[in-house]
Amino acid sequence: MNQPFSNRPITLAVLGSSGAVGLEILKLLEERSFPVKELRLLASERSAGKVQSWKGQDLVIQSVSEDKFEDVDLVLASAGGSISTKWREVINSAGAVIIDNSSAFRMDPEVPLVVPEVNAQEALNHRGLIANPNCTTILLSLVLAPLAAKKPIKRVVVSTYQSASGAGSRAMEELKTLSQDVLDGKVPRSKVLPYSLGFNLFLHNSPLQANNYCEEEMKMVNEMRKIMSQPDLALTATCVRVPVLRAHSESVNIEFHEPFPVDSAKEIISKAAGVQLFEDPSSNRFPMPIDVTGRDAVAVGRVRQDLSNANCLELWLCGDQIRKGAALNAIQIAELLLEPS
Repeated sequence: MNQPFSNRPITLAVLGSSGAVGLEILKLLEERSFPVKELRLLASERSAGKVQSWKGQDLVIQSVSEDKFEDVDLVLASAGGSISTKWREVINSAGAVIIDNSSAFRMDPEVPLVVPEVNAQEALNHRGLIANPNCTTILLSLVLAPLAAKKPIKRVVVSTYQSASGAGSRAMEELKTLSQDVLDGKVPRSKVLPYSLGFNLFLHNSPLQANNYCEEEMKMVNEMRKIMSQPDLALTATCVRVPVLRAHSESVNIEFHEPFPVDSAKEIISKAAGVQLFEDPSSNRFPMPIDVTGRDAVAVGRVRQDLSNANCLELWLCGDQIRKGAALNAIQIAELLLEPS
């Protein structure tokens, strides 16, 4: 399918507008002056009737129904896989394109999985649906892709340190409450997540697969292979939920087929789109979640030679999960569709 609209104001619907990602999408649409003629806010019946402010207007959230997609050009969906699956045909039949933030369609071979800084060309090969990758995958791809363009990658080992924001706004609020409970000497009891994040961490609670990797870890493996167009890329991941409100961190070990000088890698990273080289070795100062919260760029630091393998580099990165890891990436995909052919 060719791009559905040229540089003109469009009718846009945000599905899941009351969630953490939906709210960030609204903020970014305004910040980036996205050409919106009409904005429709859609959510569950629980949120219907609530009012959200956008560009000085008070917009009423509407419950999702078939007629809400009439004359819509684009739907930015962040309401979960079951909702996106339920409404996909209705949305496409109405003539709208979907950019979906759920995992429902990411591994469908007919659905492009896009990180604009890495594989922007794939966005125009859609059939009415484009998938937004998982947050940790997006952050990692911004670093792997430019390095792989210089020297092919043999293997990647990554450990993630994922904030409460990855589980939504309710998990973020619960982290605040549970942390206070610990300080007050109470027993923290989680209701949103399976275990308390109050001064605690735990291995990611997504369903464990038959290979003893959790679903979140396999998302990184499979999505990275698709985005990088390397179906045999050797990548292993361990995902951990940590007591941080917002922004994810990743420890990354990258093996190449030959040595990769650290200075060369730093130069490439410093020039990579969507990435900021952030390190001050003299002060032992490297990226932290607070450095990237509310910011677009993924911060990368502590790039170093792996002492155990001459062909390996190690690095640390932090990125805002709600922003670049979800909302911003979706809007950047939408901006690709605005460009004239």
